[in-house]
Amino acid sequence: MPFESSTEPRLRFAPSPTGYLHVGGARTALFNWLFARHYGGQFLLRIEDTDRARSTDASTRAIFEGLEWLDLIWDEQVVYQGANLARHQADARQLLDANKAYRCFCTQAELDEQRKAAEARHEAFRYDGRCDRLPPDEVARRVESGMPFVVRFRVPAGETSWTDLVHGPITFPNQDIGEGDFIILRSDATPIYNLAVVSDDIAMRITVVMRGDDHISNTPKQILLYQALGAPLPQFAHLPMIHGLDGKKLSKRHGATAVADYQHMGILPQAMLNFLALLGWSPGGDLEVMTVPQMIELFTVDALSRKAAVFDTKKLEWMNGQHLSATPAAELAPIVTRGIVAAGLATAEWLDEHAAWFFALIDLLKVRARTTDDIVHQAIPYLRDGVEYDPDATVKQWKDRASTRELLSAVRDALSATQAWEPGPLEESLRALAESRGVGAGKLFQPLRVALTGLTASPGIFDVLVMLGRDRSLARIEAAVKWLGGSSSTDHG
Repeated sequence: MPFESSTEPRLRFAPSPTGYLHVGGARTALFNWLFARHYGGQFLLRIEDTDRARSTDASTRAIFEGLEWLDLIWDEQVVYQGANLARHQADARQLLDANKAYRCFCTQAELDEQRKAAEARHEAFRYDGRCDRLPPDEVARRVESGMPFVVRFRVPAGETSWTDLVHGPITFPNQDIGEGDFIILRSDATPIYNLAVVSDDIAMRITVVMRGDDHISNTPKQILLYQALGAPLPQFAHLPMIHGLDGKKLSKRHGATAVADYQHMGILPQAMLNFLALLGWSPGGDLEVMTVPQMIELFTVDALSRKAAVFDTKKLEWMNGQHLSATPAAELAPIVTRGIVAAGLATAEWLDEHAAWFFALIDLLKVRARTTDDIVHQAIPYLRDGVEYDPDATVKQWKDRASTRELLSAVRDALSATQAWEPGPLEESLRALAESRGVGAGKLFQPLRVALTGLTASPGIFDVLVMLGRDRSLARIEAAVKWLGGSSSTDHG
């Protein structure tokens, strides 16, 4: 549905700090953020920490860190739902005073009895409203005596409808809303989710509530509360669920679901944002790889999908590779540096001192990488003094040790005689050598690749030679010649 508003939209992301920031939550935050940025509004953050038993500071930090890594920065001070208890209670009192809610003194045993009776009739349980029929003086007497009670909202007859920005018109008959008159305040005077959310959204002046479509069943209750409190209704947008490749709701059985896990796996934040944006939204045409400014410009609410999205890790890695290729080495350097230092390949100081060479190395390796971890792994032959030969590489490319040894000796001599250690002259020397031996150039390049990197796959051989430099390249070829002459060692200078 197209979005129309005469005021600046105000949206919020409202996670519960009971665990990590998962990809579904990150996608919800992203769509709220894109909506606010595209339509010129505000993106707010509310931590719904009313579940004291399960809410933790560590989870709150994880939410902040995940949003900050993705650069989904909120516009105003963070709201903590638990700090708003007095207002939640005041809103419940307002509903009581307006005769739109009532006190319920039913015990758990009485409610269980009602449930069993409904089951016996093969009906869904609905609270029978017996406490709503108590005379006012009896209610006062029970309150005066200290009898515990909850506050129930009196669900009116009729139906509740709204036009969802994603799903279009939705209508619920009020008799089908939950279990009848629903609880809004517990016996300990703490609010139930729906009251706390509505109270906070009114106070935060939220105009668009965008969240997962698992909340659709909450929406009619919340609309009734808005109306009973005399507050204007926001527009609602319910996003489709995210499924795994098996078509089931995304969960830990599908692999990593925490945003932080993908950060540590070498995924770039801009690639994660791009991937998440396409889980339930299409920019139109065949466009898939986008920058964040492009996403902001192209985002429209009417392009949101009603269908469940599929989380495909291979697609994420492909997309990350596209972003790696397009990202300047200077931007990738801090991330790659952390990986290289953690792997013990070099110090941050050394990389900083050799920044020009390091940036050139990143530019060389990033085009073949899917993650920043791939870049770190590919960098090993360029940062270690020695090279370790992959057994499969030697079996495949060095089958005949004697002839390979003689070939690499000739390559060493040809390269030693090359004056300028640059791709053009190096290629000219090796192609001339191949022609003089009556073999294709590939017959030289592949054995040489193993000698230089220990691997069968690498960037172009002349780029590898330039990156390693004359001395290290010649030393590695010499080491390979010695190894092929009989050495059993696999580590070489």
